[in-house]
Amino acid sequence: MKTLLTITPILALTCGAALAAEADIPEAESWSLHGQFTLVEQYHPSFSSPYRGANSLDPGARGNETTDATLYAGVRLWPGMEFYANPEIDQGFGLSNTLGVAGFPSAEAYKVGESEPYIRLDRAFFRQTFNLGGEAQPLEAAANQLGGSRTADNIVITAGKFSVTDIFDANTYAHDPRKDFLNWTVVDSGAFDYAADAWGYSYGAAAEWTQSWWTLRAGVFDLSRKPNDKALVRGFGQYELVVEAEERHQLMGRDGKVKLLVFQNHANMGSYGDAVRAAALTGGVPDTGDVRRYATRAGFALNAEQQMGDDWGLFLRASANDGSKEAYEFTDVNKSLSVGASVTGASWGRDKDTAGLAGVVNMLNADARDYLAAGGLGILVGDGRLSYSSERIMEAYYSAALWTGINLTLDYQFMTNPAYNRDRGPANVLGLRFHAEI
Repeated sequence: MKTLLTITPILALTCGAALAAEADIPEAESWSLHGQFTLVEQYHPSFSSPYRGANSLDPGARGNETTDATLYAGVRLWPGMEFYANPEIDQGFGLSNTLGVAGFPSAEAYKVGESEPYIRLDRAFFRQTFNLGGEAQPLEAAANQLGGSRTADNIVITAGKFSVTDIFDANTYAHDPRKDFLNWTVVDSGAFDYAADAWGYSYGAAAEWTQSWWTLRAGVFDLSRKPNDKALVRGFGQYELVVEAEERHQLMGRDGKVKLLVFQNHANMGSYGDAVRAAALTGGVPDTGDVRRYATRAGFALNAEQQMGDDWGLFLRASANDGSKEAYEFTDVNKSLSVGASVTGASWGRDKDTAGLAGVVNMLNADARDYLAAGGLGILVGDGRLSYSSERIMEAYYSAALWTGINLTLDYQFMTNPAYNRDRGPANVLGLRFHAEI
């Protein structure tokens, strides 16, 4: 009888904990529909500019807006297998038609601008999850995520059309231009030249293996037919390989992550040095398009985040790539360092609000500098000449929750040496963002 009296409370506690854990696991969804709408308006006053080129930021006072509306549809085909599709309607232009700054001020602005709304299928992909054991973890219902659960140890395979940065280079505090920072080289690692068409999406496959405190990711993705093109090459004749290792830890009882990513692009690309030498022979302007040949271009990105308190955290990204060859997909950056902080409004009674402050320094190597100085054009930059200095950007934002699922954000960016040119700028960019989710 004594033994039974001793064991019974233990069994009761164990069963109670198990029932509580099960209660925290949402019921597995068979299908889901979510949606979002985002409007970004940006404006900059006039700034100093003794000259300008084909890819320069307009030095006059200017404002532009972008809008997009996305439907996130998902269906569970069988246990572990899901399919998602994201049709999207887009309209508008980034400042100066998304040209003039390597760290462009709006990641909501595509490289393709249109005055009339148009529809595209941005994502259409399959996701297969293999549970390998460990504690069941809840998966809350969200855009492109069916509610349910998976075990702590798992393998997830994603294949189809999606963005490389849906899986790689993610960061809790700086990665979603619809909710947090807007600058390209704050929400992503500036020197990570990830595979993408002109809208930022690619065909490919990625595998993620999670065990205990670490995750290993690897993927292969289709590159554009030529740098910064609207169309992707067929048959993966030009492709990107990317691998990322993630470590999760606790520092002073607070969650943190460190990720190391390496990538290598295989494609027809031009050498800056070859382009400058070819132009010297003809007396013309260097153009990497004239000297392209099949080559590889590699780089890395270090990505860290650390929760520092109940309502705030810090982040850092450092990245670099082979600067002897032209940027292929993302932007004209060879080295980049960004640091910042994000805080919720809990301490002033606005726990759904978020504020952030970040700084980023973008740099070019010598070959890229010589190319731009001789009048060459990059993906986003090219003033016709160059008085080089690193591009330095500061961004601050405040996102206020108006109602459930609706946020209004004020954003400010100070850009010194836009397009690496100390002769132009600085530029002040003011932004207003309206975002709604259903």
